[in-house]
Amino acid sequence: MQKRAKIILGIDPGTVVMGYGLVKIEGRHATLLDLGVLKPGKIKDNYKRLQLIFNTVSGLITQFAPTDFAIEAPFFGKNVQSMLKLGRAQGVAIAAAMRHGLEVTEYSPKKVKQAVTGNGNAGKEQVMKMLQTILQFKDSPKYYDATDAVAVALCHFYQQSKPTLESSKAPATKSSKKKKGKKTDWADFIQKNPQRLVKK
Repeated sequence: MQKRAKIILGIDPGTVVMGYGLVKIEGRHATLLDLGVLKPGKIKDNYKRLQLIFNTVSGLITQFAPTDFAIEAPFFGKNVQSMLKLGRAQGVAIAAAMRHGLEVTEYSPKKVKQAVTGNGNAGKEQVMKMLQTILQFKDSPKYYDATDAVAVALCHFYQQSKPTLESSKAPATKSSKKKKGKKTDWADFIQKNPQRLVKK
């Protein structure tokens, strides 16, 4: 029976510009469905900005019916106010995903860059060019926030495709268990038979 195709919605959160990207996964093949940006920064009221983010993410979920939701985690900067605003933007996007029953996965910016380009310190343009090669699209978006969001979705695909570390761990061998047992048995023997210990 053929497996259902997965659709991953990636979000690059922001209260000024928010990027989104949707990638369709069929087997090992990824196809770009859509990408774009939302500009909540045009709205002066901070709470209405958050409402716009929530409604937009909800609309994308309704339109594309993604199976997976991935979002970039806020990076830690020196500006506390900027961090607070970014955290709120991320929070309402996550709330929208959970409202629609989607599990949420976060990835750090470095993890996303590493997964897509092999370099955790890659620039935004480098990320975009690599995405153009992988997903075979030519148009260069006006905002890197859009391609950053696509990168988050692709990172999620790569992470989900990896075998788990637990399954690759070798089970404890009998010999290792025996060695551990011998050590304990010898200590017990000395404790129970102090007269057998010869001091020089």
